[in-house]
Order: sequence, then C-alpha cells, then structure tokens
Amino acid sequence: MQQHSEEGFRTGFIGIVGPPNVGKSTLLNRMIGQKISITSKKPQTTRNRIQGIVNRPGSQLVFIDTPGIHTARSPLNTRIVDTALSVMGDVDVLLLVVDASDADPESETMLKTALQAQSHPVILALNKIDLIARPSLLSLIAEWSAIYPFKAVVPVSAETGEQVDALLQALSEVLPQGPAFFPEENLTDHSVRFLAGEIVREKVFRQTGQEIPYSVAVTIDLFKEDEKNADLTRIHATIHVERGSQKGILIGKQGSKLGRIGEDARKEIERMLGKRVFLKLYVRVEKNWSKDTRFLSKFGY
Repeated sequence: MQQHSEEGFRTGFIGIVGPPNVGKSTLLNRMIGQKISITSKKPQTTRNRIQGIVNRPGSQLVFIDTPGIHTARSPLNTRIVDTALSVMGDVDVLLLVVDASDADPESETMLKTALQAQSHPVILALNKIDLIARPSLLSLIAEWSAIYPFKAVVPVSAETGEQVDALLQALSEVLPQGPAFFPEENLTDHSVRFLAGEIVREKVFRQTGQEIPYSVAVTIDLFKEDEKNADLTRIHATIHVERGSQKGILIGKQGSKLGRIGEDARKEIERMLGKRVFLKLYVRVEKNWSKDTRFLSKFGY
C-alpha cells in the first residue's frame, strides 16, 4: 500500500454544502467513481454526513456530503440542517454546489450568510450545466463571483461527468499539505452495514413517489455471513414509518411494493458486497418519530 508520505502531498477534509436537490450526492458519487451516497429526485434524501475518499496523484480528498440547507420547520429538518451547517466549521475546504439550471433563492441566501461567517477556502461548483445555454452560464458565473471571493468557480455536470476532473484538480490545489488520512484502497469510512441501510432507504423513496413523506428511517437488525455458506450474507432491516396508512402503502397489495423495494435493494447490496444477499424487510410504525428526540437519536439524527 502506498503511504503518500512524499513531500508536497496534499490532503484534507472537504465539506459539500448547498441547497436541497442540487445534485451533491450525485456529484460525490461521480468524483469517487462508485456509489456511496444515496440519491433520488426528492430533496433531503441525504441525512447523514457521508464521507467519501478520492485518491489522486499528489493528493487525497476526503469528502463529507451533507443534507441540503433550507429553512427547517420540524425537529427532524432542524437536525438535518444543523448537521449540514456544522460541517462548515469542521473541514479544510468547502465545496458549495448550486443548481445552474434552477436557482433556490431562499436556500442560497442562507448559504451566502453562512459563508460570510467562516474563513475556509471555498470553491463553487455550478452543477447541471448540461441543462443550460452557455450565455446563461457565463452570466451566472459573473453573478456568483461578485458575491464571494471563491478560490475557483467550476461549471460541472455530475450527470455526464463534464468538468468533474477540473473540479477535483481545483480542490486538490487548495488542500493543506500533509500525509494521507486513509489507506489508498478506502472509498469511505462508513461500514457496509450503514451503506446497506441507506440503500434500502433510497429504494423506499424511489418506489413510493409522493405517497411516503420523509418520515422514513431504516435500521439494520441483522447483518452477518451465513453459517453454512460464506458466499451468502443475511440482512434483516426494519423500515420505520409514522402512521399505519404509510405502512400499508409501503407493503402494497399482497406485499407487492415491499417486494419490489427488497428486490431492488438486494441487487444493489449484492453489487456492493460482491456476494449473494438474503434480505428480509420489516415495516414498523413508530408514531410521530420525526418529532420525538428519543427516536431521532436512536435513528442517528
């Protein structure tokens, strides 16, 4: 394993911040080259600080993905936003991601205010440039450049990969010098158990459309290698909802909806682990858990 001890090596923690649904998790997955952060078209999919690692010649970039910063109106959302804002004081560099094709004035104003209160280098990524015309992009670059002294403004497309390497280069150049924090083969510091739970939660979002709100949490109750077959991992997961009606929607007619969620999650977990998986899903009602601080702590928020 290469130790990255050569003189001039750069490494550090980079906090990814931005409004909801601007493609932060998609961009993180693109930079890493593998999916470690769940995505969906619904805002606020990301709740936990996901740590991903990119190794480049001469640098190691350690990313912390965060939930979208927005005006919080519930205890759960308040904790989510607090998680995102707290990253700004804990990292070496900030990567601000905004949607070049669709502004979010309220959230962007919150972020501009938060930026004024910190002193870390900030790089701006204008994402989704595949969706806008070049003249609009040039005016947007000028507009943002007048707001804050960014170290760099990089237009990117997380969807197509355009300019992502240029963004990684810009980030590498502002990292402090020092040895790598993690072995070169590491992509994340999260356990596969945690990632399995995130995959199940993502499939809930993707299979339920607008029917299930964000008061959904997933806990992993069992994660172990089969006693008789080392090529098989057994996983039991519980999907927690707030109302009985939500449980019915999740399960679906004769268990059809839950079956599709389980099938999609199982296939992705198998790709992640490189082995077969037996996945058993349960649905449990925890009344108003998103407003109960005991459950928020239990579910990791």
